Amino acid sequence: MSEKPFRILPRVTPENEHFWHGGAEGELRFLRCDSCRTWIHPPSPVCPGCESFDLSPEAVSGRAELVTYTENHHPWIPGFSPPYLVAIVEFPEQRGLRLTTNLVDCDVDSVRIGMPVRVTFEEADDGIYLPLFRPEEA
Repeated sequence: MSEKPFRILPRVTPENEHFWHGGAEGELRFLRCDSCRTWIHPPSPVCPGCESFDLSPEAVSGRAELVTYTENHHPWIPGFSPPYLVAIVEFPEQRGLRLTTNLVDCDVDSVRIGMPVRVTFEEADDGIYLPLFRPEEA
């Protein structure tokens, strides 16, 4: 097994812990409005659809479509060696529900816009699970 890359970890708060800790149960969780059922990411205290404050964490399927990506070759972060793929994925649960992430377990030559991807989690320190994505067929 290869060594996990160095990653700068997020600050976990009561407002975002559903997102960072959901991977412990294999779930990618976003806030969802209890009134109009709009998915909300990044977390917000109010629904942008109906202005309700009644929001609850809920798991998405974990499947997504690759919207765009870039192959990074610059060593921006010490200990996080390039090349690596930075991507934006969109979830079928709601148009516009997107996440910036990393693509893993794939060769850059096989990556294409529109390809189906699925979440996988990398466990970090303090119970944080980073949602990464790999090709659906992987």
